[in-house]
Amino acid sequence: MSDSQKVALGLDFGTESVRALLVDLAGRELASAVSAYRHGQITDILPGTAEKLPPNFALQHPQDWIDSAALAVRGAVEKAGLTGDEIIGIGVDFTSCTMLPAKRDGTPLCLLPEFAKDKFAWPKLWKHHGAEKQTERINELARSRNEPWLDRYGGIIGLEWFFPKMLETLEEAPHVYDAAEVWLEAGDWFVWQLVDSAAVDLARSTCQAGYKAMWHSTEGYPSPEFFAELNPKLANVVAEKMPGRMLAPGESAGNLCQAMVERFGLKKSAPVSAATIDAHAGVPGAGAADPGTLVMVMGTSSCHMLNGRDERSVPGVAGVVEGGILPGLFGYETGQAAVGDAFDWLRQTVGEPNFDRLTKQAAVLPPGAEGVRCMDWLNGCRTPLMDGSLRGAFTGLTLGHGAPHMYRALMEASAFGVRWIVELLRENGVPVEKFVATGGLPHHNPLLVQIYADVLGEPISVHPSQQGPALGAAILGVIAAGPEASSFATTQAAIAAMAGEIAGEKDRESVVVQPDQEAHNAYSRVYADYRKLGEFLAS
Repeated sequence: MSDSQKVALGLDFGTESVRALLVDLAGRELASAVSAYRHGQITDILPGTAEKLPPNFALQHPQDWIDSAALAVRGAVEKAGLTGDEIIGIGVDFTSCTMLPAKRDGTPLCLLPEFAKDKFAWPKLWKHHGAEKQTERINELARSRNEPWLDRYGGIIGLEWFFPKMLETLEEAPHVYDAAEVWLEAGDWFVWQLVDSAAVDLARSTCQAGYKAMWHSTEGYPSPEFFAELNPKLANVVAEKMPGRMLAPGESAGNLCQAMVERFGLKKSAPVSAATIDAHAGVPGAGAADPGTLVMVMGTSSCHMLNGRDERSVPGVAGVVEGGILPGLFGYETGQAAVGDAFDWLRQTVGEPNFDRLTKQAAVLPPGAEGVRCMDWLNGCRTPLMDGSLRGAFTGLTLGHGAPHMYRALMEASAFGVRWIVELLRENGVPVEKFVATGGLPHHNPLLVQIYADVLGEPISVHPSQQGPALGAAILGVIAAGPEASSFATTQAAIAAMAGEIAGEKDRESVVVQPDQEAHNAYSRVYADYRKLGEFLAS
């Protein structure tokens, strides 16, 4: 089979649906299809019961992932006019931390009759917030024991992470915890179903484990002593209930099993990559193959990630993981808790039906929004302070100011947050040399990207693909297939060929936004005000 006939499949699992994307080895998108989960987010009534869930619960149905993936793959293959034997590699990205308890044969507990009506036996979606008190105890114990792994996460772990959710089940439904033979992330579970391996061989993603379960490439998970002090039944949790082998995204978890070949309507098997987190798949999907490129995945919130050659401890960074994003590199994750959500909150608050008028009026205002300042912590501060309780603020308002001033000040504050992150990384020895913007916002808000470029004083490339995570997953599938199947000798070569720029091709050419030096100089003064306001609000 020639390279022109070879195809990669990327499966991008979101909160409401899964997308299947088919691309060739030149990165041309052949077809995609989306299939919504039948049960969606389970936040109200537990399926098959009349039980109303607590307000902080968010669950999912594991069968939805299989059923929707099959529909999406079949739909994409049909759209592309393929026969089903062209696929050489499959990649999977998934929301995280979405996790579940299962038996050693892979059966989720919630699919067993004796557990179907027990809410703690169901997969907990990433946004499940039922483990708040367990999270607080884990953080308190880690601080009191001076656990070294805590520094890798900015001194605090989140309530959406793996072990808080597991501990919640242990304390609230110990019979479910006891019955579970395998605890794992949904991305790992799905890959497990694709390759149908024994539990001892299931692929645990270094991405999900490193960013959401405190795993380290040389130290492993937190010690049995730590877990025993947290709860005696957790003393040997890793050995007893977390079988498998650690694999980086882009490493092969095995080949697609025959049952899934038939379920997906394909003609033959193909290697399957270890899973990755949905946002992190956006890094290869944005063509970022080299260390030092900050990929800003900008949406309702923002996740800013880059690869480095070395492991550095950086205060406020949400995680640094070897093999967390790409094999052989250290992946750094930072983020902002409210970006698109904050803009939409302001739009609704001032009664605008859309952003057209706000953006047009904000664009003619000078840097600094004529004295209006903003702190963008409307959903707390992720990086660098890692404190979800912090509040946002507007200052400097007069009767002469209006909604456009507030909107511009909010966009500027978002850019200042990125500048703070970049300074933090550089001050701690992590090179940041290039900037790539991806996600929904950069394509719909060019003013925001210009403000970011001006504040940073750096050019920003807006990557053309609007399916970054799905494309990244497909690329990881090709990497997992190996050089003999793809002819790509390195990870970097695969990313460059499939997500890099091609001059003259509109669909493969980034828009580069250059900074305005005069605006950058003006913003440096406003940035100082932002930092002072942050110090005041955090004190």
